[in-house]
Amino acid sequence: MLRLFWLLARWIAALWPRLRRLPRKAAVALGAPGPDQPARPDRLWRAMLVVLPLALFAALVMPQVTLVMTPSIEAYAVRKSPGPILRGDYVMFTLHHPIAGPKPVSVTKHALCLPGDRLTMFETPSPLMPNSRDGHYYCNGQLLGVSLPQAHNGLKLTHLQWSGIIPAGMAYVGSTHPRGFDSRYFGLLPITSLVRMERIL
Repeated sequence: MLRLFWLLARWIAALWPRLRRLPRKAAVALGAPGPDQPARPDRLWRAMLVVLPLALFAALVMPQVTLVMTPSIEAYAVRKSPGPILRGDYVMFTLHHPIAGPKPVSVTKHALCLPGDRLTMFETPSPLMPNSRDGHYYCNGQLLGVSLPQAHNGLKLTHLQWSGIIPAGMAYVGSTHPRGFDSRYFGLLPITSLVRMERIL
């Protein structure tokens, strides 16, 4: 019992300096210019008038903003933009592929070739890897990109081997970046799996 009393006394003694400083901290929190000066709540209210709207703006806007982590797209931040997907629009989708890792990832690209457009692909020997071929992709005669035989981590890549009119409900997505990972490799995507986005940064 004596030992318990002694421990309790030591705990109160250690706590006392903090309790003595508490009124000063409260005064500063209430807008006092310093710890030994009287509280000025008006300063606190003025600060809250600035901070609270900013906090509310961040809470409402930030969840709708998506940061673009890939260098293949020229945008840094995008947000959802309802409406029909047109050629050149930013689109977001979920990618399931070994190059993306074990878990699906959200990816932002451009919608480059849409239903009714003609996608043309032809192959040439790859200058980067012996006994490999690169695919060259055109939409209505305009070059979209050229495939690579392997990824930056050495993973062997297979490319889309198809030409024709883009069928209804499908789209070719990608970018102009030479190392972009897009429909050159995983093929056409259902438009229903795409979310139209707009660039904000």
